[in-house]
Amino acid sequence: MKTENTLARNLDFAADKASYDAACKRLLANKEILAWIMKSCIEEYRECSVKDIAEYYIEGEPQIAHTAVNSDERSANGSDTIRGMSTEDARLEEGTITYDIRFLAAVPGTGEPIRLIINVEAQNDFYPGYPIIKRGIYYCSRMISSQYGSEFTDGHYEKICKVYSIWICMNPPKRRKNTINRYSITEECMVGEEKEKKENYDLMTAVIICLGDSENEHYSGIIKLLDVLLSDEQDPQKKKHILEEDFSVKMTRDLEREVSLMCNLSKGIEDRGMEKGLEQGLEQGMEHGLLSSIRNLMETMSWSSGQAMDALKIPRENRERYEQLLKQQQKEASLEEAKQDYSLAQ
Repeated sequence: MKTENTLARNLDFAADKASYDAACKRLLANKEILAWIMKSCIEEYRECSVKDIAEYYIEGEPQIAHTAVNSDERSANGSDTIRGMSTEDARLEEGTITYDIRFLAAVPGTGEPIRLIINVEAQNDFYPGYPIIKRGIYYCSRMISSQYGSEFTDGHYEKICKVYSIWICMNPPKRRKNTINRYSITEECMVGEEKEKKENYDLMTAVIICLGDSENEHYSGIIKLLDVLLSDEQDPQKKKHILEEDFSVKMTRDLEREVSLMCNLSKGIEDRGMEKGLEQGLEQGMEHGLLSSIRNLMETMSWSSGQAMDALKIPRENRERYEQLLKQQQKEASLEEAKQDYSLAQ
């Protein structure tokens, strides 16, 4: 029964986490929020109003966790999400990895139907085992290569659309908090001064937005907006007030519901996390107590570890674990003795 209860709690915890992540993506995919991100991080929209970006330049509805990253799998429903663009993701033998949010946007002031392909990612872990920026550049590369057969064919590389991958890091290290860094292709004239047109090589840009510290001098603009929006601590009503008053974000019924849902989910995750931590602590305490009992029986009765575990009725499936812990303790004790002998010798 205890095992079933533990499994149920872990499944509930995982379900809450998945629901929280989905709610976070839906919030970021709101057109007004995307417009703020675009105005703050994409040079093509620097002079546009947030209202114009949301109403006139974002094309269609942003796709959420729908478009896959690599080009050798079909999307979840087998269809292309952005005008014939590939929606595939990982290798066939791997799990499918989708872009959090991806959409098309028209470029203002060009007089031509030029478009950008934009990807926005919410990243909770700043150290997932690799540099975030490398993944951002990889996503940019995939968005360019996936255009073949849709945006351009044969040798018409002039039709390649510029791509952006914007990463929002919610828990960055202290040194990166309240920062925005941009990475793009630039030209360097190594010999001579002849220059290429910028639009011919300026095809990919990755941006990393690191949230974090309301006391920092840079806590304003898009950093404050996203920090408030994605906060798991602030009250929903306070969030709504800041979004409306400071950023003129219209609190529609859908957006208000998503804000409240995310706050409730974050509270559920916190409660389940505390419960899980308490349970783990109790289990570790029981394990430590049994280990001490095994060791005491071995010393006082001159028994083997197997005999001691027989007397304590420890299940067979758990015995290998205790054997490993006993060996580890013995090794640590031997090292400590060696250190003491060395100190005495000195």
